[in-house]
Amino acid sequence: MKKAWIFISVLAFACSKEATDPGVSPAPQSKEIASFDQLQDKFLTPTCATSGCHFSEKDAGFAQHKLILLKGKAYANLVGVPSVNAAALSRSVLRVKKFASNESLFFHKLNWDLAHHGLVNYGAPMPLGGKPISKGQLSFVQKWIDAGAPAAGEVADPTLLDDKTPSYVQNPDFIPLPSPAEEGKSGIQLKVERFVVPPNFERELFVRRPLNNTAPVYVSRIKLKSRSNSHHMVIYDFRNKSVLPKENEIRDLRNLDNSLNILTFLQMSNHIFLGGGTDPNSDYTFPEGMALQLPANASVDLNPHYFNRTKEPLYGENYVNLYTVPADQVKKVVQMIDFGVTNFTLPAKQTTTITRDFKFDKDIVVVSLTSHFHAKGKLFQIKIKGGPRNGELIYENTDWEHPKVINYAAPISLQAGEGLTSVVTYVNDTAKDINFGLTSEDEMNIIFGYYYTR
Repeated sequence: MKKAWIFISVLAFACSKEATDPGVSPAPQSKEIASFDQLQDKFLTPTCATSGCHFSEKDAGFAQHKLILLKGKAYANLVGVPSVNAAALSRSVLRVKKFASNESLFFHKLNWDLAHHGLVNYGAPMPLGGKPISKGQLSFVQKWIDAGAPAAGEVADPTLLDDKTPSYVQNPDFIPLPSPAEEGKSGIQLKVERFVVPPNFERELFVRRPLNNTAPVYVSRIKLKSRSNSHHMVIYDFRNKSVLPKENEIRDLRNLDNSLNILTFLQMSNHIFLGGGTDPNSDYTFPEGMALQLPANASVDLNPHYFNRTKEPLYGENYVNLYTVPADQVKKVVQMIDFGVTNFTLPAKQTTTITRDFKFDKDIVVVSLTSHFHAKGKLFQIKIKGGPRNGELIYENTDWEHPKVINYAAPISLQAGEGLTSVVTYVNDTAKDINFGLTSEDEMNIIFGYYYTR
């Protein structure tokens, strides 16, 4: 017994000496790094929280996504937070829902395989202007969410974040949208042929395409298809048909040095919204029996917009299908809303809110709304004027370059004498007054949309 006690004492002394003797290296101790911290450092910070993306409220896309993913802010902005994405909002899909990756918009937006989403289109995949994330990174995100999306604790294999295998192989040939005729339907297909988006550049262009219709056509459905990294695709009609850009001529909004192409910008003042939006693969059908009438020999302006945040060229390409129906199948012709305020001044160094009412002289139903203002415009709201829903906010937009388009699942019925109110806030931070006008130095205030009479 005494020998045993001596042995234990010697062993204890040796362990104590190993722990305190500077000549003896201590046993290595593992330090657990939370999975979310690893996700932040290896993925969110270098890929998402970059200037111009999800870095600050001054980023170009912040007005649309309202999401900052900087370290110290990302977790609180993701987990358990409702999204501003229209498709996600309509399905009560959170940005990140604990234990449910398939009910988390964050996971859906990182998955470039559209088949994964089923019939739901959540818009452009992320990172916008980049390439699909790796298979390992996508798996890491899924495992983290399905483990409860914890702020602390290691719940996913960190080596997954170092995987380089693409999660989705982009098809360089891009499968075009079948034309209405190829689908056995009546209609017209328009397209913007493949074009280069230079490295680290944001390319937005316009091209006027003729419909080649010798008689009026009635459009009941508009379907779009775009390449990856599309920010938006919009179709415009022209307010003044006597002043039109050349047919089939590519007109860039920005020069290669990122300066504004003033001529193209001026031509935008002649636009009336026809369809499209930020959803790169949208499919919109007017209510049954409703159609948009386009006159004989019509033409439209196609407006694709792409981001490229990589160091190599990417490509844009867009298809538009206008599905038509015979005139005798149209019960109601959808008409354009074009309500503008043209007599206003924005005093220098002031914030100004302009409110204006527009009334209908007949019973109508609003099916879609969008807005138009310039760079000093910070908030564009549309409210119902009159009737039981008087003052109800039905539209809000904060992004002057890429205005929100709302196609109402439940169209808004208004009686004669009721209408819409525009409430538009501008911040004139210059030293001179700004008036209504067509240039980038001026401002505008227009409600666009569709309605039909009852």
